Amino acid sequence: MSTTFWIIIAGAVATYLTRVGGHLVISRFDNVHPRVEAGLNAVPAAVLTTLVAPAALGAGPAEWAALIVAAAVSLRGGLMSMFLAGAAVLILARQFVG
Repeated sequence: MSTTFWIIIAGAVATYLTRVGGHLVISRFDNVHPRVEAGLNAVPAAVLTTLVAPAALGAGPAEWAALIVAAAVSLRGGLMSMFLAGAAVLILARQFVG
């Protein structure tokens, strides 16, 4: 088996254990403090930022166009429409702009 396969398996196991571990820890409490809940609600935005920021720093015109369209769509549409619009613009821009 290749090293890549084992890296994927290890990543899957680590992801599963962190998800189950977090659920087990939180389920032990009867009520969650509002600050903890606010912190947990901020996690998806923080993860999205860590994915978008490196791409934005080294972005070309296609990536900037996708980011601008995604930001504009996010003001009116939902999360899925934002991702779809950004992905569509990125694919088209990379195809035609280069």
